[in-house]
Amino acid sequence: MNNDILNTTILTVEDDIQIRNFIKFVLESNDYNIVTAGSYHEAIEQYLANHIDMILLDLGLPDVDGFELIRKVREFSNIPIIVVSARDQDKEKVKALDNGADDYLIKPFSAAELLARMRLAFRHCKVKEINEKYKVKDLEIDLTKHLVYLNDKELHVTPMEYRLLAVFFKNVGKVLTTSYIIKEIYGANYGSDTQALRTLIASLRRKIEENPVKPKYILTEVGVGYRLMDE
Repeated sequence: MNNDILNTTILTVEDDIQIRNFIKFVLESNDYNIVTAGSYHEAIEQYLANHIDMILLDLGLPDVDGFELIRKVREFSNIPIIVVSARDQDKEKVKALDNGADDYLIKPFSAAELLARMRLAFRHCKVKEINEKYKVKDLEIDLTKHLVYLNDKELHVTPMEYRLLAVFFKNVGKVLTTSYIIKEIYGANYGSDTQALRTLIASLRRKIEENPVKPKYILTEVGVGYRLMDE
């Protein structure tokens, strides 16, 4: 078993069941963990529910074009994204790369080529990992390692709590409307129900605030939204 890829999880977004099963077999045979999705919305759900280290993405999804998934992930993460598509036109490749994909693999492809492209993308990702740490008072987030620290101790947060914190840290000091936050963490098609967000905020405050009733980190802007308190 390759120790370098232990606990490495790949999200494969592919609506063709045969190709999806082929990729699943190849990756599991090489010690990768894998989760799969057959549509944009299912991919978002899997991304939020798991710690994903790389995405293999088919552009021709049945609900939303794969380009939108690239743009959405790139708003908060630099994990490698490899497009795996039958679209071989140069303009499609350029568009995918311009939107943030790391590589473009044309179908059909061999298992050896897929694994080689993945290794290359991981190496490039490590080179890009410079300073992706943000700190406010005693609260810190490391976006490259997907870790949160409070008082220099690692803090356990759920994938959704981490996603919420990442949005706040990238907009530290700014008032964020509830609609903006909902769109960022749940997706553009989630709707306008704020109850899930209020529940998530309350859960996160219990973990990071000395007194959740009088928070010093995540402040409520009445009638507008929330703000991560700046220094």
